[in-house]
Formats: sequence, structure tokens, C-alpha cells
Amino acid sequence: MRRLCELLLAVALLGAGVAGPAHALGQKPFVATERAAAAPGSVVLVEAGRASTLYVDAGDHAGVLHAAASLQEDIGQVSGVWPALEKSTPRGKDVIIIGTLGKSRLVDGLVKAGKLDAKAIVGKWEGWLVQSVAEPMPGVERALVIAGSDKRGTIFGIYELSEQIGVSPWYWWADVPVKRANALYASLPAPVSDAPAVQYRGIFLNDEAPALTGWAKQRYGGYNHQFYEKVFELILRLRGNYLWPAMWDAAFYDDDPLNGKLADEYGVVIGTSHHEPMARAHKEWTRYGKGPWDYSRNEAVLKDFWWKGAVRAKDYEKIVTLGMRGDGDEPMSEESNVALLQRIVGDQRKMLSKLPAAPQVWALYKEVQDYYEKGMRVPDDVILLWCDDNWANIRRLPTAEERKRPGGAGVYYHFDYVGGPRSYKWLNVTPIPKIWEQMHLAWEYDARKLWIVNVGDLKPMEVPIEFFLSYAWKPDAWPASRLQEYLQQWAAREFGPEHAVEIADIVAKYTKYNGRRKPEQLEPETYSLVNYNESERVVGEYRALAEKAERINGQLPEAKRDAFFELVLYPVKAGAVVNELYATAGMNRLYARQGRAAANVLAERARELFRQDAALSEQYHALRGGKWNHMMSQTRLGYTYWNQPPLNVMPAVNEVQLPAAGALGVAVEGHAAVWPGPGAEALALPALDAYEKRARHVEVFNRGSLPLSFTIIADQPWLVLSRTEGSVEVQERISVDVRWADVPRDAREATLTISGDDGSRAMVRVPIRQREVAVETAVAGQGGRFVETGGVVSIEAAHFTRQVTPAGRSWLLVPDHGRTLSAMTALPVHATGGLAGPQAMRLEYDVALAKPGRFTLHTTLAPTQKFQPGGGLKFAVSIDNEAPQIVNMHADASLAVWERSVSDGAVTFRTTHAVRSAGAHTIKFWAISPGVVLQKLVLDAGGLKPSYLGPQESPRL
Repeated sequence: MRRLCELLLAVALLGAGVAGPAHALGQKPFVATERAAAAPGSVVLVEAGRASTLYVDAGDHAGVLHAAASLQEDIGQVSGVWPALEKSTPRGKDVIIIGTLGKSRLVDGLVKAGKLDAKAIVGKWEGWLVQSVAEPMPGVERALVIAGSDKRGTIFGIYELSEQIGVSPWYWWADVPVKRANALYASLPAPVSDAPAVQYRGIFLNDEAPALTGWAKQRYGGYNHQFYEKVFELILRLRGNYLWPAMWDAAFYDDDPLNGKLADEYGVVIGTSHHEPMARAHKEWTRYGKGPWDYSRNEAVLKDFWWKGAVRAKDYEKIVTLGMRGDGDEPMSEESNVALLQRIVGDQRKMLSKLPAAPQVWALYKEVQDYYEKGMRVPDDVILLWCDDNWANIRRLPTAEERKRPGGAGVYYHFDYVGGPRSYKWLNVTPIPKIWEQMHLAWEYDARKLWIVNVGDLKPMEVPIEFFLSYAWKPDAWPASRLQEYLQQWAAREFGPEHAVEIADIVAKYTKYNGRRKPEQLEPETYSLVNYNESERVVGEYRALAEKAERINGQLPEAKRDAFFELVLYPVKAGAVVNELYATAGMNRLYARQGRAAANVLAERARELFRQDAALSEQYHALRGGKWNHMMSQTRLGYTYWNQPPLNVMPAVNEVQLPAAGALGVAVEGHAAVWPGPGAEALALPALDAYEKRARHVEVFNRGSLPLSFTIIADQPWLVLSRTEGSVEVQERISVDVRWADVPRDAREATLTISGDDGSRAMVRVPIRQREVAVETAVAGQGGRFVETGGVVSIEAAHFTRQVTPAGRSWLLVPDHGRTLSAMTALPVHATGGLAGPQAMRLEYDVALAKPGRFTLHTTLAPTQKFQPGGGLKFAVSIDNEAPQIVNMHADASLAVWERSVSDGAVTFRTTHAVRSAGAHTIKFWAISPGVVLQKLVLDAGGLKPSYLGPQESPRL
């Protein structure tokens, strides 16, 4: 059935025009590669070995001319025929006319003559229009006109066509091959136009050593204009317009005078990071500064330093950062206060008033937000740049009053971070649903002026970068319900429709797996080694994903494999290897404590995985003749505190000295104790449950070097064993199941006797849970109830029984958001919810419990920050008709609680509830505050065991 769905989607993608040329994600396709598929009157771009000429006005913006030259090259790469690029009067049957309103006599003439209707973009920021025009001027039958409301509008229109003919924005940065076509037609029965929603949309190259810095130095000699020209083009192809340049050991304007000049030419707005005021890189202070970085003691020197930076950039399009942090992106000293920072901003604005006007931004990062909350203000024309907590959870968004400020507001977001509780810099760890949920909040709370995201080394953050900028361009195009489709469109554009569904699923899952615990934070016992088969399941899921990626890689044409390795295969395999490495080290240590011969096998497996990690990086660095050397040199193994280790260090493993003779050992699922050893007399499997109908397992292991023989005897005929005898060199897993139809009604337990050929013998209890009257009655009365098994009821948020919504409100499913499945949140995101009345907004989950008692409900939510002033975010829970228990998510605002929440990628709250009877009950959840995102509910009826992700979902009958 799944394969059928995949085939149907592939057909749909083919029908959408993806099979020939591509189209920009979320845009309507307007390019055909066959005459029969083109609408009547289509403009010929390439046909029969001839390419239509591109015409631009010599007086247009330099950035438009740059982009037009890129289009010329793109058409040539796709078709093998390079069009001419002219600055004269158009001539020819079919032509392409490119220009900016007010800067292009060609475009302005068409508007004046009534041939081109530009009303859709006039006066808009970065608006673009693509239209077919019949007989636009004497001597021309048809013209494809690309017009922009301003410089970048025209550039975006040009790159829209580039993408539609089959050139990915990642053609250079991820080696995505162009889609070849012998013919190209612009098929536009009606004009196509667009403009961005968020005004400034950009990326921050940060934390860029050793990977990006090593690569840039080897390839270009450093962060010079040759490097940045590639970055500028990428940003514009992705419909971004803003950049915070690399700054750890670099200074954008100082390193190469052409950096600023070419950024302005290309059309990229340059800013500086949150702690680099007045268009000066902090590295410049290291190079030229004199005295302390302290305004109270060194005001004159700092003023001069800032003034020179502002003057240097005065003729370039930019956004000027205001304010000041301590030296090296640290908080200012304790003595520094709000009044001093307010004076600094005032003095900076006085300097800027003497220069050409430019937007100004104040980044409310870390302690600077505290200054704001204590009363510091800047003039209303300054953009307030609210920030996340460095872990992709926005700390604050504008209040209703703040939304009135003419300067507007924006968000500084992170896909990468250096700092506590632990740096994360290596792989993409931020799932698209997480980005969507947080940036949707930003959009709805009117933080729409500027979005900037820290992307680390740029690679391998290609997927979230493009989504971030695409969502900033048009949030309405990508509601939560289309997030999976977004990745499918992306995969189809880069690799074709045949495997798009599977590739999208791989990318979604590997980021989900990385998001629930970042690779840098993994430990050997992050996932439980014994409970719920958790560690084994995590490894198995990631391994299956890597195997799927390998299979697809083998089916792709050779030309697509480098791109697939960079965008999909490397991050999946590398993530799978590192997760397995830590899990293997953890299991090795457990096995060593248990005296298993398998401990030595796992020690060697860990070493092999460590070698695989290094080999994958070497493979990445060798791609395309070493094009990406250094790019995966970021360390990720062996963290001992927040900062990165100097070298990757394999997690420690143990080895055991084994006797020559084989010796029997027995372990059971769900227990660390083994036979022989402490607690062996109580060895018992988790109950075989009539509602779960899932097999359990025992492991017969060797404690010596030579093989040994074993037998297993069950004392009941209805127990089913996968093996009853055999020889074991290291260890063997034997499944234990039940023929339920043969089990006597009063049976509660069976016993396994496991014997070795040395005369040793172990006994294992096998508890049986049969169907119960209270549960049967509950399920018979109303189906769809989650049944308690193993002393817990575990429920995914998306699997509610019913949703209750008052008028004007709704519950939103955010697919794949969370550590285990999906998430639920309330709309609109400004609204608060009450508890009174039958229509009070809530989710209800019907359950069937085996017994009464006092139970603990574990409610897991996304770690949403308190993004509005006042008390913390609140939700409420209850069972049946008891009074709802209100929980403040931020009652404990300690650093330790926050560190755990961001490390876990979730927060879990516990409430206790008295359940007076077995049978049917209902768990209720209220989202009182906006922004509360429910992921999972676990009711502990006395059987919950420690684990990272919690028990798998209970059966629903």
C-alpha cells in the first residue's frame, strides 16, 4: 500500500511538470520542454539548436546585469545552446526582455504602450513579474518579459526562470546537476508575479572554524570577494537578500575591499552580527583597537572606531547594528547598566545621522533582552531583533503595543550554536516542522521585518536554509499541512520524481532523529539499554534509514550521486554511525558488567564505527577532486563540557578476559540483571500481553571462549519459542510468544528452564496478562480506547479521540513535530483558552485502565519559551470530570531546567490523579496559553520505566 502511494505521488509530481524542468518550490510551473506541452503563444527560449536572445538595458542595476549573465549561462548549461546577451533594441521572432521599472527603457516602454501590465508589482518591495507579450515592438513576434519593481525584484524574477528551466539554487553549493533539455518554452497563459512577505531574509555564517574557514582558505585564500560572490549568488537564488558575514577570524570589509562593493552590486544587504555595531567586524577591534572594549573607559577610541566603519560602508545597502556587548560576544560587565547602553545607542545614532540613511537594528540577544525588559528603549524607527534561546526556541515576540512601532521587529534564529549546554555545529539537527512552528509564531506576532538564521558553515544546512528563506518569502504558501509536500517538491527538484517521496521521508526522519538528541550530546546511555528496547530501536531506525538511502543512491544516475551524498546520504549515514557508536559503547559496558563474551565483539564494533565516521568525512572531502575538503572537519565525538573537543575521541569501551571453556549466561528483555549474578533468582520477562500480542525475548550468552550447547524447556504447551536448543558462540536471541487461543483462562504465568551442556541451569518466569473484564467492558462500550499495558498508557498527541473547539478556534496538527510522532497546537496563536463550559478548548483521549489507583500523568510538550511578558505559558490536564490541574511551564526558570529542556528537545511535566475505578476513562488536555505544543501523554499506572523517549504507544482497541 505504501509503495502504491509513493507511485501515485510520483505520477502527480510528473504531472506537475517536475519531470522535465523544475519549478521554484511553491511556485506555479510555467516552463515546458516540449512544444506539445506548451500553451498557444508560448515564447520559445530554446528550439532546434537556437536560443532566443536576452535583452537588458545598459542603465539597469549592476546586480540585474549579473543575474542576466547567470541566466545566459543557465540556459546554456541546460540546453547546450548559449543565448546572446544584448543591450540593444530587441530583434527576432522570440526574445527575452529583462528590466527594472524606472531603470529599463525597454520595460518602461512596454508599460507605457500598454503591452505590459505592471500593476501587480508597482510600489512593492522586491516584486517580480513574468509575462508573455505578443508583438511587444516592431520586429518581435513574442517576448518573455521579466520585470521587477526594484533591483532585487528583477533579480528574483530572473532566478525564478533559471530554477524553472532546471537549475537548482544548489547547482554549485551542493553539485545538483542541471536538468538537460533540447527545447525550452515559456508557457504563460497569464502573467505570474510574486513579492516577499518578510522584508529582510538572510543567513549568518558563524562558528565557521574549522570547517568553512579551512575550506575557504584552501580554495580562495580566505573570506575574500571570490568566496563571497558564490555566497551572494546562492542567497539571491534562494530569494534571500541579507547576510551577516563570517566573523570568527574574519572582517568582511577589511579582508577584501571588493567584498562590500560586490555585495552592493549583486544586491545583497550586509549587516553585522548582534555584537558587532556600526558596520565593523569584531575582528577589526582585535587588529586595530586600542585600550579596553569598554565605553565607560574608552569612549573616544570606540567612537572613532565605529565612525570609520560607518563611513566606509556609507554608500552600500546595509542594516546597521546598534548597541554593544562585552568583548568577544560576552555580556557587558556587571557595572554596565541600562543607562550606559542607552547612551551608547544615542551616540551611535548621532554619528549615523551625518551619513546617508540606512535601517538600524538592535539585537535583543541574551542579557540585552533583560535590559529591554528593565526599561531600556531605542527610537521607534529601529528594528527590534528578537532572538531565540540559541536552540531554535524564540525567547520573545512583540506585544500588541510593540507591534505599533514603525521600525518593526524581526527574529534571529539558530541552526548552529557554540555555547552551553553544549555546542552543536556538525549536522542539520533542526527539523522543518520545528522551524515552521516557531517562525509561524513569529509571523503571526508580526515579527516580519527581518529574519536571520545562524547557519554555521552553510553546509550541511542546505535543506533548513532553503526552507527558512522560502517560508520567509511566502508563509501562506507553506501551512503545516504542506510541510511533507515541501520536502517532496525539494527532493523532486534535486533528484527527480522517481524517488522523491522516499528521499523526503529520509530527510525528514534523519533531522527528526538528530533533533531529539543532537549528535554532540549523545552519551552511551542516552537511550535506555534495557527498557522498551529503546537503544536498539533507535539504532535500528537510523540504520534502516541509511540502508534506504544507500539503496536509492545505487538507483540514481551517476551524475546525481555527488549531490545525493552531500544532501542526503552523508548526513544519514554519519548520523546513523554516530548513534550506533554511542549505543554500542553503552551496550559494551553493560555486557562487560554482565560478563558476556559479546562485550569484546561490541568493543571491536565500536572501533569499526569510529573508523567509519572518519572514512565518511574523508569520502566527503574527496568529492569532485577535493572540492569540499575540510567541510566535514568539525569535531563531534568526545565532548566533555560545552565546547568542542580538539579531536574526535571514541567513547570508551571495555573488554573482558574470558576463560577457555564455554559458560552459560541468560538475560531477559527489560532487565539489566542476568543469570548468574545478583537478582538472577527473580529473572522474569515483561508480561506477554493479550492486548499487545507482542513477543518478548531471552538471550542465551556465552561467558567463555569456546562454544556451548543449550536447551530450553517451557512448562506450558502454549508458549512458542523461536528455538529450543542450539549452540552459542557469542549469544543467541530467542523470541518467546503465546498461542493465545490455547491459553487456559486461569493461566497467569509460565516458566522457562534454560540448561547448558556443563550442567548449569537458569529459570525464567514468563508472566501472562489475559483480557480483563473492566478493559473489555470499556472497549466494548466505545472503541478507539488506548489500553493500559505494562502498567502504562502511552499516547501520541495526534491520536486524540475528540477535539473540542469554541467558535473561531481550531486545533492544528503539525506533522512530524516532536521526538516520536507529531504535535498538536491551538489556533489562532494569539488566543488564550479557558477551562469553563462544555466547549472549552481541549483534546480528549479515551483510555481503558486495568485497576484504580493514584496515577502520574507525564505530559510532554515542545520546549516553547515564554515569548510574551508576564507569567509562564500554561496548560491544564485532568482525568474524567476532576478539576483541571493547571501547570505553569515556566514556573522553574532555572538554568538547569532550561538546559535539560533544550538538550532533550522537549519538556515533560508530571501531575498526579486519583482514578477510582478500573475501566473507561478520559484524559483531557487544555492549551490555556498561546504557543503550547503537545507531543505525548504517558499515564503511569505503576509500571513506567526510565527511558529517554518514553514507552511506545499503547494498543488502541
